[in-house]
Amino acid sequence: MRMRSDTAGRPAPWAGYAAAVWGFVFAVPSFYWGMGGLAGAASTVSPALVELARERDPGFVAVLWVTGVLKVVGGLLGLALARRRAWGRGMSRVLQLAGWGGAVLLVWHGALFVGQGLLVQAHVLRIEPELVTVSRWYTCLWGPWFMAGGVAFALAARAHLRAVGDDRRNAGIAGWVGGIGAAVLSAGATVAGVG
Repeated sequence: MRMRSDTAGRPAPWAGYAAAVWGFVFAVPSFYWGMGGLAGAASTVSPALVELARERDPGFVAVLWVTGVLKVVGGLLGLALARRRAWGRGMSRVLQLAGWGGAVLLVWHGALFVGQGLLVQAHVLRIEPELVTVSRWYTCLWGPWFMAGGVAFALAARAHLRAVGDDRRNAGIAGWVGGIGAAVLSAGATVAGVG
């Protein structure tokens, strides 16, 4: 089944709008927890992170606000990828770089949550008993949520690339650079035990 286009030769922008909604919705918990709200955090988020939020640790509160802003930027990226009129050459390259980079980072991060959670459920990995419930949330909610965002950004970047026009080759290269760079960064962070 082919995506329907509203304009000849241009794919429908639904994936960009889905990525935008994903980013804006996902920013809400970051800002809520950054303002001191903790409802829902105790059962769905790592106890160490909940404790930092409860203590109002300045560094952690700053991280919450920064991640909230980054999620809003992700929402704006989704809107930019959905834009119907052509961007300038440089901007299309930046959008491809950011779109594919974000897609790979989100899918990788979500897959780590799901993979680790499945290994815990299969008793291949052992964790503290008090973390089992939280692990299920990471496996069934946070991991799939990150992956869904990654898929939305990948589809939005793909649709955007199809609409780029005469700079498609260079924009495509920028997308490859973003995706491969994000994969290398993610693999390095995983090996280093960060994230």
